[in-house]
Amino acid sequence: MKSKDGKIFLEALEQLEKEKGINKESLLEAVEQAMLAAYKKHYGEEENVEVEINRSTGEVKVFEIKTVVTAEDLYDAALEVSVEDAVEAGHKRVKVGDVIKLEVNCEEFRRNAIQNGKQIVIQKVREAERQNIFDKFKVKEHDIITGIIRRIDEKRNIFIEFDGCEAILTTAEQSPADVYRVGERIKVYVAEVEKTNKFPKIVISRKNEGLLKKLFELEIPEIADGIIEIKSVAREAGSRAKVAVYSADENIDTVGACIGQKGLRIRNIVNELNGEKIDIVVWKEDVEEFVSAVLSPAKVISVEVLEEGSTARVLVENSQLSLAIGKNGQNARLAAKLTGMRVDIKTVDSFKAETENNTVDLDEEENA
Repeated sequence: MKSKDGKIFLEALEQLEKEKGINKESLLEAVEQAMLAAYKKHYGEEENVEVEINRSTGEVKVFEIKTVVTAEDLYDAALEVSVEDAVEAGHKRVKVGDVIKLEVNCEEFRRNAIQNGKQIVIQKVREAERQNIFDKFKVKEHDIITGIIRRIDEKRNIFIEFDGCEAILTTAEQSPADVYRVGERIKVYVAEVEKTNKFPKIVISRKNEGLLKKLFELEIPEIADGIIEIKSVAREAGSRAKVAVYSADENIDTVGACIGQKGLRIRNIVNELNGEKIDIVVWKEDVEEFVSAVLSPAKVISVEVLEEGSTARVLVENSQLSLAIGKNGQNARLAAKLTGMRVDIKTVDSFKAETENNTVDLDEEENA
């Protein structure tokens, strides 16, 4: 590596250190190791050598590492050097047993060193950038971050910048209620961050239930402080959600605290989610009571837990059936998701008719 090229190379590394935060010394050490591997591949793995880059000039030198022996004891010229030859090479005060470095004249290797060095640095910079991106997002996994929309592609994927890094909000993770505009600030939930062989896998979402949970923590101090606990969340993004909350302190109005004075707290969350309706339900340890509460605003007559706790049979008046099921079955779906049970909603009349039919069938079997 010529002196001029070497200095330009060092200056480029210094610039990288300032702009990317990549340690210059670690890059130089990586380049030296890669050049050593390249040298051995070309000249032979048995070579006992070192590659050094001068930290001031950038000049590349290759040194053989040899042990000083007497001329009579010289056995392996690749690993040993006689006292006389060592002195002739400039090591005036050597003695038997010393380990010395002898510069190797390899002009062809040195001519290619600068180009090899550039490629290695490019690779290391990419690796460092990927690690930097992974580190920045990993600490925010399962949390909310705020970024700026930089562009929207033809597939409606949203490219968002966060603290100098970019992540993609895919169409699969977007809420139907959202409208995206380039230049606007946006909150997203970091659902998953994983290392891969190439670029880190980063899943950000406006659809994930974790976004709603974190918004509750941001807006409601009692939740952030642990006074109120979010037991479960069920959400159909952009349309409706149900949140079950609980407090061990009986003096706390859990629903009132979540709604806030004049509805301010819940309104802020609804506005962030662009009008998504949110039902807040008090979590109950009694499953039947909880299922009944979750089906609000419908009025429930009774709840019976069946099939080892996996199904809840709910009875309502005829007039309450459509309310309990909800538009397109949404209320029942959210209730099932929130409770973790199959919710079977029936009217009193249909259940009575079903029961009577079963009784008739049994009577006929007995008479037969």
